[in-house]
Amino acid sequence: MSIYKLKSSFQALLRPLVGRLATMGLTANQVTLVAAIVSVGIGALLLARPEPALFALVPVWMLLRMAFNVIDGMLAREHGQKSALGGYLNEIADVVSDAALYIPFAMVAPLSLPWMAAIVFLATLTEFAGVLGVAHGNGRSYEGPMGKSDRALLFGALGALVAAFGTLPAWTWHIQPMACVLLVWTVVNRVRAGLAEH
Repeated sequence: MSIYKLKSSFQALLRPLVGRLATMGLTANQVTLVAAIVSVGIGALLLARPEPALFALVPVWMLLRMAFNVIDGMLAREHGQKSALGGYLNEIADVVSDAALYIPFAMVAPLSLPWMAAIVFLATLTEFAGVLGVAHGNGRSYEGPMGKSDRALLFGALGALVAAFGTLPAWTWHIQPMACVLLVWTVVNRVRAGLAEH
């Protein structure tokens, strides 16, 4: 089970807005790039000024970023903007954005840089495993249990905790190895899904 399963409901909610944005001339690639730039900007701000209150930006942006991702996908599919460049931008921007938003948490005890680096690496691997199905002529895999939307919920919740309490409780250290296990499980599930489509 993954939060990704809720995407169709999110799409229905945003469809009228997407239609207006398409009419205004906004492109899917522009939406993708803006989302990546904002993600990197927030990550850079948190690294430069790791003040607890600023971590409130993470849950807010994670929600908005999911909306941006839905909007760029709908512009591409439903408004004739699908392109090879868009496919590259979408995948690369997601990986870069995730890394930028996760790494600042390494500065919040009891989380640590080695674990955050491992999470970034494994998160990248999940996206790589997901997109390999496309390279082999199959559909992209979105299996969980730790897909992009699930990670957004996790880090959004951590950001909210830091902003509310100024720190994280000691037990949150265990989230790091648990996240790594779930990410490895996600990679395995996505590889299995890709192979099953042959």
